[in-house]
Amino acid sequence: MSSAPHDHPVNPLPPVIVALFLVIVGLEAMFSLGARGILGGPEAVGWRQAAIQDYGFNAEVFAWMRQQGLWPMEHLKRFGTYIFIHGSFTHALIGGVMLLALGKFVAEVFAQWATLVLFVASAVVGALVFGFVGPERPWLMGTFPGVYGLIGGFTYLMWLKLGQMGAKQYRAFTLIGLLMALQLVFGLLFGANSTWVADVAGFASGFVLSFFLAPGGWAKIRAKIRHR
Repeated sequence: MSSAPHDHPVNPLPPVIVALFLVIVGLEAMFSLGARGILGGPEAVGWRQAAIQDYGFNAEVFAWMRQQGLWPMEHLKRFGTYIFIHGSFTHALIGGVMLLALGKFVAEVFAQWATLVLFVASAVVGALVFGFVGPERPWLMGTFPGVYGLIGGFTYLMWLKLGQMGAKQYRAFTLIGLLMALQLVFGLLFGANSTWVADVAGFASGFVLSFFLAPGGWAKIRAKIRHR
């Protein structure tokens, strides 16, 4: 028996996740090749640091904006651009793999636009919370707060599924609990920093936003309000 011409042995990745991943990989390739002198000449060695300075999120800059009451676009953009800048190849690799894995699962249920909103909004909230509590290590970079937002979406879907099955819904939080435990272990071994606050904030915002962004989510919420 032959399979249908449109059947795939592996489900294709959602376009929005592929696009995000390609941006991350493309920038990391440019930084890595530049640091090795393969691309861009001698000045390319400093591309990564220059990108961090220009596009990374900085808690001290955020504090300055609050104190001065000034919100220049050159600094506001950092809330969205920091997710594409990583401190190393390994940092980008781990973040990219997690983006593909969690993004594929979430985007197969959520609409493409909803997945993008979930990812970006969680990253923005993560940076915002980090800006208030993380000034001792002011720089925040990398895709993890956005990825943790996708984990929030994943947790929401598992929470719904377990509820429909009549199972204990707290089991939906097993993944985030495991990840936080790993962060604690790594923090004890190698020294903790406050970037985990952005990850937790990203997860929480992703979970809450999923109530509105999931298919039929807003309609269900309005129905419950009307019923009450």
